[in-house]
Amino acid sequence: MNNRFKWTIVGSSTLVVVLLLLGAKNGRAVASDDVYGHLKVYTEVLERIKLEYVEEPDMKSVTLGAINGLLESVDPFASYMNADQYRQYEKSEDTSQAGVGLVVAKRYGYVAVVDVIPGSPADKANIVTGDLIESINNVATRDMPLAYADQLLRGDPNSNVEITVLRLRNPDPQKLTLSRVKVPYPAVTAKTLPNGVGYLHVGSLAGSRVEEAKAKLQDLKKQGAKYVVLDLRHCSTGEQEKGVPLANLFLDNGEITYLQGQKTERKEFDAKASDDVWKGPLVVITDRATAGGAEIAAAALLDDKRAQVVGERSYGDASLRKTIQMDDGGAVILSVAKYYSPAGKAIQDTGVVPSVQLAENDNSPDYDQDGNPIPGTAPKTTDDNLLKQSIDLVTGKTTIAQLTGEANGPVVAAQHPIEQKSPEPER
Repeated sequence: MNNRFKWTIVGSSTLVVVLLLLGAKNGRAVASDDVYGHLKVYTEVLERIKLEYVEEPDMKSVTLGAINGLLESVDPFASYMNADQYRQYEKSEDTSQAGVGLVVAKRYGYVAVVDVIPGSPADKANIVTGDLIESINNVATRDMPLAYADQLLRGDPNSNVEITVLRLRNPDPQKLTLSRVKVPYPAVTAKTLPNGVGYLHVGSLAGSRVEEAKAKLQDLKKQGAKYVVLDLRHCSTGEQEKGVPLANLFLDNGEITYLQGQKTERKEFDAKASDDVWKGPLVVITDRATAGGAEIAAAALLDDKRAQVVGERSYGDASLRKTIQMDDGGAVILSVAKYYSPAGKAIQDTGVVPSVQLAENDNSPDYDQDGNPIPGTAPKTTDDNLLKQSIDLVTGKTTIAQLTGEANGPVVAAQHPIEQKSPEPER
């Protein structure tokens, strides 16, 4: 992590401490629900910055940073755009625009990578989940509205965009030039594996991917599959509500999710028996790039004790967002309701915690001082650890206790039995 980034984080933390100290000075802490008390503290901090900072600050930037920091603290997918940015944003809502294959959120004030679409320019540049985008076309993303950042990443096909990346595996910022292209979403794939295991990989919920998944699942049944492994790794695109019909392919009853917000009445989504396709043993694989509708499905299958989930904790992105126009001509994009798991957990807050937490293999190469991959340094193994463990679990070759080391003390809290139902004849 470079010094500038470290000092930015330190500065943000210091501001929080200052707010707390001012709020609690003379032993008079501001109550958590005292909105006007907190506004008074905020106003006093602004005044101190204006009068006592080492140099005259740009108060417009300070205020904008405070607004975006406020939004990020409650919703990493929220955005505030001023009037000019919002006008550009409205004009840019064009499906013909190309992109670089990045799914992004806000972390630490920067634009952070949620996922990278396979085969996209970003994927070919070795950008991965967790990397931070420090600048886009030389415009710093610190305190940049998320929607505006997404707009800057898109443009005419074959045009270029320059980004600076703070990589998890390299402490120095790396400048990359990516060409914008029309990035196709991954298709649903399926194959039969030894011992009657059917493998179904859903890498996106865009378009008709759920219908594709249903057809592939029916084909696996026809081919005599006795077990199914549902792979939801890197499934972060598509409409979030598509997670409901995806989960329903494996459920004939029970609650899948519910949507609720401060001003949004609770809306429940229950499984329909007529949409259930697979009743046999099931294991789901997730990773840190599993987001949105895929999380809704994984959470439902886990909480309804229909499947075990193996892998990494998912990203945490499942909410209904609304664009709210402001009096100044700008707009706020804000989550107004969240999707909850059947157990009542807000998926956006907690993600999906697997019943068996296992890290994915790191098949990435080493990188030189310029951030370029060094040829020949990628691991030679092609083993997929998560898939192997999932197959062993779904077929009964291993158990939850063995995978989690329960004999030496429990490693994870959620340990549900797999539903051992016999496959149903094809409808």
